[in-house]
Amino acid sequence: MPRDTRQRQAIRDVLDDAGRPLSPPDILKVARKRVPGLGQATVYRTIRALVDEGWLVTVELPGQAPHYERSGLAHHHHFRCRQCERVFEVGGCPGNLKSLTPPGFRLEGHELTLYGVCSTCASD
Repeated sequence: MPRDTRQRQAIRDVLDDAGRPLSPPDILKVARKRVPGLGQATVYRTIRALVDEGWLVTVELPGQAPHYERSGLAHHHHFRCRQCERVFEVGGCPGNLKSLTPPGFRLEGHELTLYGVCSTCASD
C-alpha cells in the first residue's frame, strides 16, 4: 500500500470536496493551493494508483480527456458545460433503454452525457 503523503492526501481531499468529476489539470490546480510545488507527474501517478486501488473511477466523455470521480456512487450520468467545459454529475436515469436496442441485440449497459450550459455560465 502506498504511503499516505501530503500530496496524496491533498489530491484525495480535492476529489472528495469537488462533488463532480475532475480532469487531472483541475485536480492539480486545486491541490497546488494545498501543497505548493505539487507536480503534474505526482498527480498522474496518484490518480493511476487511486484507480488501481478502486478508490477512483474514470469518467470517459466523447472527445474529452478522462475525468475522475470517487468510486461507489450510485448509478448516474454526466452533464458537460459547453462554455466552461466542467463536468457535473446528474442523478437519476431515464430508465430501461432496451426499447431503443435494435431487434436481436442484447443491451448490456449504457452511458448518457448531457451537454449544455451550466448555471454559472448561464447567469453570466
